[in-house]
Amino acid sequence: MPHVTVQPGTKQRPIYQVGGKSFVFFRNPRPDAFDPDTGERYDDVIVIWVADQGEKLAMVQDDSSPFFTTPHFDGHPSVLLRASRIGEITYDELAEVIQDAWLSRASARRREKWLAENLPD
Repeated sequence: MPHVTVQPGTKQRPIYQVGGKSFVFFRNPRPDAFDPDTGERYDDVIVIWVADQGEKLAMVQDDSSPFFTTPHFDGHPSVLLRASRIGEITYDELAEVIQDAWLSRASARRREKWLAENLPD
């Protein structure tokens, strides 16, 4: 995706931004995302922006989906994905999710330019 910068987050976990706005970042282990059997905090959570709450709900309501959320992210336009479950989606599905995340955070000018250059007529 164009105009992406990568910032070092805490513990050098990358934060991907467009125009200074994050659209994907790798989260540090937090108490709200944990293994329900062991209580161990997940150390591989990726936060991915979505366009709106409708898109978020569509992604997290399917129990077979690797995407999830926690109460900490209630009202926030993002979904969570464990890196250990990334293989449950195809490359094309992952690419679409990342492109949509970028589109949700890019400026209108950048978004329109990218869409004009990348969507078939």
